[in-house]
Amino acid sequence: MKIHIGTSGFAYKEWQGSFYPEKIAPGDMLRSYARRLGAVEINNTFYRMPTTRLLEGWAAQVPKGFRFAFKAPQVITHFKRLRHVGEEVDRLFGTLSTLGPRLGPVLFQLPANFPADRPALEDFLARIPGAPACAFEFRHPSWLEDGIPELLRSQGCALCVADTDEHPAEGILATAPWGYLRLRRADYTDAELSQWAGRIRAQKWKSAFVFIKHEDGGRGPQIALRLGELAGG
Repeated sequence: MKIHIGTSGFAYKEWQGSFYPEKIAPGDMLRSYARRLGAVEINNTFYRMPTTRLLEGWAAQVPKGFRFAFKAPQVITHFKRLRHVGEEVDRLFGTLSTLGPRLGPVLFQLPANFPADRPALEDFLARIPGAPACAFEFRHPSWLEDGIPELLRSQGCALCVADTDEHPAEGILATAPWGYLRLRRADYTDAELSQWAGRIRAQKWKSAFVFIKHEDGGRGPQIALRLGELAGG
């Protein structure tokens, strides 16, 4: 299993002096980040899409094995709630294709006040292209009923595992040959990271993507590095 580990975002001046050198230009952060971590989750796409020129620049700064994951725009997940989003989906995947093999999964994070709508999900899954891989983070419990995990499984889409201080994850429900995890607590002990490393390694996945929450003090990348040491991959 190949485990891609990183953080949610990389361009944080608060990390200077801890993860980054004390003096580093913003334009040099991604290159520095990619020397130590193998993936990053880009959350800004929830609000606005990057340009193809920016993505081309990012791709040129990272090694071939590096992967970018992206959170889907809120217009798809929150405003239109998966319905009538053909134009937005085409634009999303068309733009992200600029990254070529460096493109990782796309995360569709649904709002907590959006209960299960199986017909909408079925139509949406039929609309998205076969690549890249897609993960779904359901924040209303009803999405885990009515055979929806099986629906994801039939399409090779991952059920995102989200672990937070408010809602600790109880385990992993695998729905694809790969996994997507968001470890969002403020901090993790070595014992907790070892437990997560074991849970990941116990899966029959070909690959896993694991992203740690951004913390102002630079703890996020240190957690990611430690998890990488414990999990290998």
